[in-house]
Amino acid sequence: MSDPTQRSAGPAGDRVPIACLIVFVVVWTALAIAPRYRADWLLENLLTALVVPALVLTYHRFRFSDRAYVQMTVFLLLHTVGSHYTYSEVPLGDWVRDALHLSRNHYDRLVHFLFGLLFLRPLRELTLGDARGLGRVATAWLSIASIATLSLSYELMEWITAVLADPEAGTAFLGTQGDVWDAQKDTALALGGAILALLLEPSPKRPDLS
Repeated sequence: MSDPTQRSAGPAGDRVPIACLIVFVVVWTALAIAPRYRADWLLENLLTALVVPALVLTYHRFRFSDRAYVQMTVFLLLHTVGSHYTYSEVPLGDWVRDALHLSRNHYDRLVHFLFGLLFLRPLRELTLGDARGLGRVATAWLSIASIATLSLSYELMEWITAVLADPEAGTAFLGTQGDVWDAQKDTALALGGAILALLLEPSPKRPDLS
């Protein structure tokens, strides 16, 4: 029996992942030109520089579903926009803040929520596979726990990096905008996104690659 994690044979099976990679590279390259704060841009792209090459290099050993590739690409594009402007100064967030008379730019909060919403499926495919033997409750718990662990790890990484970096870059990287509970709220939003994703896609089966 063939391994369901393997990609479809032939160029047609590669179409979506290749398209996702091309779109990401084009947008990332364009936004790498003259970012608002180069030091913050470098910090924000540390994980991108690890994750994207890893996905490319391991593609022939482990293939995600087409939908997972699209969702990861959407998230990485949003992160790339945030790294170009810094999350606290993304123009769209400023526009929403002014239009709704909010106290801060919430673009970073949106991206944390979408991390949970968009990355639950890829993480389930990567870590759980065909998880029917675990049962729905165990699968749901492990899926949410995976998002929570990654979200918490990112917040810890932000803190450590900000301490080690120069003050200006560290402050821009944290993007707390004066909120002492920023890290907790970001993690809560990621969990909320993951729970919504779980409700929208409750089946523990790994989706097919079509």
